Amino acid sequence: MPKPIIHAWFDSPTNTVTYLVADPETKRAAVVDPVLDYDHKSGKASVQPVEAVLKKARDEGYGIDWVLETHVHADHLSGAPYIKLKTGAKVVIGEHIRQVQKIFRPIFNALDVSGTGAEFDVLAKDGDTCQIGSLTCAAIATPGHTPACMSFRIGDVVFVGDTLFMPDYGTARADFPGGDARTLYRSIRRLLSLPKETRLFMCHDYLPPGGRKEFLWETTVGEQLAHNVHVKESVSEDDFVAMREARDRTLSTPTLLMPSIQVNMRAGQLPPADANGVHYIKVPVSIADAA
Repeated sequence: MPKPIIHAWFDSPTNTVTYLVADPETKRAAVVDPVLDYDHKSGKASVQPVEAVLKKARDEGYGIDWVLETHVHADHLSGAPYIKLKTGAKVVIGEHIRQVQKIFRPIFNALDVSGTGAEFDVLAKDGDTCQIGSLTCAAIATPGHTPACMSFRIGDVVFVGDTLFMPDYGTARADFPGGDARTLYRSIRRLLSLPKETRLFMCHDYLPPGGRKEFLWETTVGEQLAHNVHVKESVSEDDFVAMREARDRTLSTPTLLMPSIQVNMRAGQLPPADANGVHYIKVPVSIADAA
């Protein structure tokens, strides 16, 4: 079985990794979790990060057929629409995007959002497959961080989205609307039941306090089982849930959550423009402890 060729780009402002995954035999490819450069202070976005991916594909002679979104990201805007525009690639996300849209549509009064996932080209169910040339890509439902989280197994590798981080950093939060720590634990255990030599590619990396100084995003099932600080082999479900829920109560809201959710639940498209032709990001405002 051919092994995929993997190119990775680390986006420092969002600690996110974008992947270009290619079949060496046919030169067909997919992009996993593409990042759009967005400056929250100015409201300006740039396609520079996805242009780097497209340039690499051109240089290597790859044809991009798919954009695989592991979930509706809360920390960066997706570059999927630009890749689709330039290549005709289809945008794939887990079928439970419907639930995510229904959760957030009323929060932002986003009346244009379908609630059916129609903004995406493919809604993947657990076990669904697609072809990247001669490589089979299989969807593995891994909810918990969000209801729509989907990992993608391609050959001997799995792109795990926001389930696991590197072993010295642990696991993803589970306190977003629709998230659940117990569900996340079971999803992680499903991933860690794969052969120990299976390579796992993270969606993010963060440097642990007092630890390594280099960003990393590749590990293995065996390394996670032996060393993950939150969910190694000896950690029980109840212990994990207690740890995860306590830790999540200390975490702050991601800086780009408001723009990210509004854009990414629309498959990376901006909210509809107002009558003046300008696109706006909404911020729901409430006054705490008002009499």
